[in-house]
Amino acid sequence: MYNLKKGGNYDISASPDPDIKVTEEGDDEETERGQWGGYCDFLLTCIGYCVGLGNVWRFPYLCFKNGGGAFLIPYIISLVLMGIPLYFMELSMGQFPSKGPITVWMMTPLFKGLGYAMVIVNTVISLYYIVIVAWVWYFFFTSMRSPLPWVDCNNRWNTPNCFDRQQAINCTALNATFFNGTVSNCSEVPELLSKTQTPAHEYFYNHVLELTDGLGDLGGMRWPLLGTLFLSWVIVFLVLIKGVASLGKVAYFSSLFPYFMMTALLIRGATLEGARKGIEFYMIPKWERLADIQVWSDAANQIFYSLGISIGTLTAMSSFNRFNHYCLRDALIVPFINCATSIYAGFAVFSVLGFMATRANLPVEQVAVSGPGLVFVVYPEGLTQMPGSPTAWAILFFIMMMFLGFSSQFSQVETIISAFNDESGGWFLRGRWRGLAFRATVCLIMFACGIPLVFQGGFYVFTIFDTYAGGFPLLIIGLLEVIVITYIYGFNRFAEDIQMMIGYKPSLFIRAFWNVITPLLLLVIIILKIVQYKPLTFGDYTYPPWYGAISWSLVALPLLFIPGVGLAVHCKNGGWKIFKKTLAPAAEWGPALNKHRTGRYEPIVKNRIELESGPSFTPSSGDELPPAYINAYDNTTSNYYANANGHIPSNEKNGPEQTMNNDGGKTNLAFEGEQRF
Repeated sequence: MYNLKKGGNYDISASPDPDIKVTEEGDDEETERGQWGGYCDFLLTCIGYCVGLGNVWRFPYLCFKNGGGAFLIPYIISLVLMGIPLYFMELSMGQFPSKGPITVWMMTPLFKGLGYAMVIVNTVISLYYIVIVAWVWYFFFTSMRSPLPWVDCNNRWNTPNCFDRQQAINCTALNATFFNGTVSNCSEVPELLSKTQTPAHEYFYNHVLELTDGLGDLGGMRWPLLGTLFLSWVIVFLVLIKGVASLGKVAYFSSLFPYFMMTALLIRGATLEGARKGIEFYMIPKWERLADIQVWSDAANQIFYSLGISIGTLTAMSSFNRFNHYCLRDALIVPFINCATSIYAGFAVFSVLGFMATRANLPVEQVAVSGPGLVFVVYPEGLTQMPGSPTAWAILFFIMMMFLGFSSQFSQVETIISAFNDESGGWFLRGRWRGLAFRATVCLIMFACGIPLVFQGGFYVFTIFDTYAGGFPLLIIGLLEVIVITYIYGFNRFAEDIQMMIGYKPSLFIRAFWNVITPLLLLVIIILKIVQYKPLTFGDYTYPPWYGAISWSLVALPLLFIPGVGLAVHCKNGGWKIFKKTLAPAAEWGPALNKHRTGRYEPIVKNRIELESGPSFTPSSGDELPPAYINAYDNTTSNYYANANGHIPSNEKNGPEQTMNNDGGKTNLAFEGEQRF
């Protein structure tokens, strides 16, 4: 038994006693947070997070709209100059301290609001993103009937404007067009089609959504969609029930399965009549389009959004890596896989669109759309025209879309959970039942917040969220993030942190990207988005003027946390007198484990000595303690700090004498280091 008393000199490494247990708090902390079971767990989770619905419904449309194959040039340039550098930065900043997107900003406490802004944007995106999964569930269930419910116009939800392309094809032999009881000349087919709606269009908007006339009329609840929304959140909870331990295992299936489905759809689509027409339209380059600044803007925007930068998820996921994990490799692999998947998905989409255009004798651009319209209107219509079993192909397609949606949603929600758990010091997830209760509470609250989106007019709200929540805020957060890390925290300091993890500093190319090229590109994109801003519309519907209050609040809310939290930190730490301190890393900043604290982090020691039995210890000024511990007593945490000579300093914090709590014969004496920069 060690007798800790005044005047004693102790070496905790000598004469080990079974009644004394020495553990590193860093080890305990990392165990509580969780850790990836293996390298593939992390890699596949990142791939699943980045490869989402946007790869299917947005990239192919942008490609044909902006010059076909020529669009790949600005797209890949944006990937190299902006996407990969930012991806590497966010992976590194999470892995180094093993902290989530809020707590990681102890590197520069004044900008901790950036972390809150990221999590708020992440939360809003998660609220509406899972609604898409709820729609997919509905289509999946209704795809199990034959014939598919959107195959013709003979349903209660169809209107007189419903027009079956198949009827137009059959009437071609008569050199006439049948529309709403009127026979017209065949040359009028394109004009007539532009004024009508397909069965698939009316099925989605009139039946699945039961869309109202505008934002001012939310209508009633769509109970089937509420059920599929609840089902989606239950699945999210079950997958995240053990955090990254369960998420990493599910990723093997959720991240890889869509590729099998995509390949099956591509093979089937490539055998259809007109598939070549669609693929040529998709890929044949129109070089003159490279002179259009809009093409470059679209490419940079797509890279930024498809990689999921600036919402904290990459930082959160990398925080569960081992300290020496080679994150630079992931920062190269995942963005290129994401890029290749987008191109690959485009072939699967446009082979079917070419088939549809050929069957209807229309140009491909008249059947190609972006967003929900592609997934829930155009592609389902193409599936009904496929030879063989349209029902089977529809089921496979919606299973693929379901996994694409879930794989992104899982990571986003885990980011929210880990962020607030880190801020609580691990309290929320400490203990099995408390952790389950916290995860369930997060999912239930987010489910409740998403309910307005499954009202009959919820699609108008969804469109606002989709347009504004993931627009300006992410770009501004990304710009501030790279500026703070490279110019305030300092590139050299950050490079040394990376060297501690992977063995060498980032190259001069990375330095050029982080210091100049990437922030400049982000600034240009922000300016272009402001210059090119147009009021939101949906088809022929123009949103009322008051919608701006909703849309710009989505932009302003997360951004206000940046100065707001900064001001709170500034005032808490004493105002202008110690302004410089709030720009410097906090005392706790650095690797989570003592064994990784080298160089400027070496003085920090975090050990706990637990006396399982014996009398309580009453430390007082001048007591000699194990010499490894440094600096001060913390009233808030009851941690005793010894100075470099192993003495508890006498100061106004600890007073002449402090008594350690004795709980059931077990006394915990916790020492924690403090780093001064």
